[in-house]
Amino acid sequence: MFTTSFSVLKYTFLLVLSLLLCKAQAHNPASAGPVTHLGLDSLLRKYVSTTGKVDYKGLKAQKKALDAYCKYLGEHVPDDSWTRQEQIAYWINAYNAFTLQLIVNNYPITSINKLDKGKTWDVKRIILGGKKYSLNMIENDILRPNYKDARIHFAINCAAKSCPPLYNRAYTAENLETTLEARTKAFVNNAQFNALRNNTAQISKVFEWYAADFGDVKTFLNKYSVSQIGRNATIEYQEYNWDLNQ
Repeated sequence: MFTTSFSVLKYTFLLVLSLLLCKAQAHNPASAGPVTHLGLDSLLRKYVSTTGKVDYKGLKAQKKALDAYCKYLGEHVPDDSWTRQEQIAYWINAYNAFTLQLIVNNYPITSINKLDKGKTWDVKRIILGGKKYSLNMIENDILRPNYKDARIHFAINCAAKSCPPLYNRAYTAENLETTLEARTKAFVNNAQFNALRNNTAQISKVFEWYAADFGDVKTFLNKYSVSQIGRNATIEYQEYNWDLNQ
């Protein structure tokens, strides 16, 4: 009888625990999908401001947690069973997490451009599923050609002040669409990066470097801009500030 009662209690406990975990996952979108991005999400919330400034000194103190998340990504690589949204979220988070890890590993440093003679994006130091990747491979060989969504440029962050600000939350399949829209609109209308007027527009070099992704840049900007640009407006590209985004 005691054994039977114990078994019932054990079963009840496991059932309640399972329900609680499912409930927590449902209310925390960073844990949804085939992988959990909770590790990155908690770090971003604590060490990245709402304007995208990173507390690298504080983050370095949590290097083990960041390394653990990066290692976790290496053990859970997208496959065809993942949805498009799950894949995009994974690769965006991977780009951002490994960029943060790169800076933390070399902090204090004043610019990412000082690493590897300015060629750090081409160094294959990222191990995912046993394969080595560079940051450029994630961006230019995976994200851009496979998903063809120009808004991705406002989600990945190169650790520079002129780069579209780092979002202080992890991307997930559930928040991907609304967040990409919000981050794109926020960047386009941020006077720090783009000065938009009817006759002239001084815009980020992101629009020049990845012109092929944006199509007609005036049309793209007008889709998100509060201040509309005229058809005959002169386009100029601002100088890029490679100082660390801190």
